[in-house]
Amino acid sequence: MLCVEALTIKFQDESVVHGIDFNMDSGEILGLVGESGSGKTVTAQAVLGLIRRRGAVATGRVLFEGQDLLTRTPVQMQQVLGKRIGMVFQEPMTALNPLMKVGRQVEEVLRIHTRQKPAALRAAALRALEEMEISDSARVYGQYPHELSGGMRQRAMIAAAMVLEPKLLICDEPTTALDVTTQAQILALLERLNRERGVSLLFISHDLGVVRRLCHRAIVMQGGHIVEQGDAATLFASPQASYTKQLLASLPERGRFYDSADFGGF
Repeated sequence: MLCVEALTIKFQDESVVHGIDFNMDSGEILGLVGESGSGKTVTAQAVLGLIRRRGAVATGRVLFEGQDLLTRTPVQMQQVLGKRIGMVFQEPMTALNPLMKVGRQVEEVLRIHTRQKPAALRAAALRALEEMEISDSARVYGQYPHELSGGMRQRAMIAAAMVLEPKLLICDEPTTALDVTTQAQILALLERLNRERGVSLLFISHDLGVVRRLCHRAIVMQGGHIVEQGDAATLFASPQASYTKQLLASLPERGRFYDSADFGGF
């Protein structure tokens, strides 16, 4: 599904990602883990075509369903984003438009990619909110982001990202700003979307415990390089790279990795 080949990203004369390679299979949950500045977020932004807005230059290839996204124009990328690739950001309060009601924001992708009438747009948005386990979807539809809790805002953003059922969902630290209980609920929701809809997840996080529990495979980045990658459970049980060992050693001893009880069954 996704093949990254020799990806290098530069801001002016400084390289922040150095010729990395990795593949992602259809239906897979792939974790991209590392501390701040490791290059994991800009790697995801390269997949989305967003780094050009920041004045960065990306070379190499980012093949999604056989097409190199690095060669596509902004107009061409608009046909991919939302429809084939969805994005969930770290902080929904800044990602969502504070001046637009939630329902209208969920409908936005549909307006770009379809020609549905207002009644059909509303019905699709309500359905998307309900599928993200928002029980009072009609009320949430008519509210502004600041009127919702952090967990509800994140569910609304996932609803907007999933309303057209993309094949790939990129999640950039989607639970960092949430309390532990809400984190568990959002992670369980993402796992359900993967299991029931077959959506692939590129999950970016600094939380090794979450990556180990949620992801099928994991990639560890340091300073713009991939230092280790492989099966998540094996990688974290028997790390080979010294950097991975250091990251694991920095975790608190109690429940170094979450178990299913922590996620209420997740």
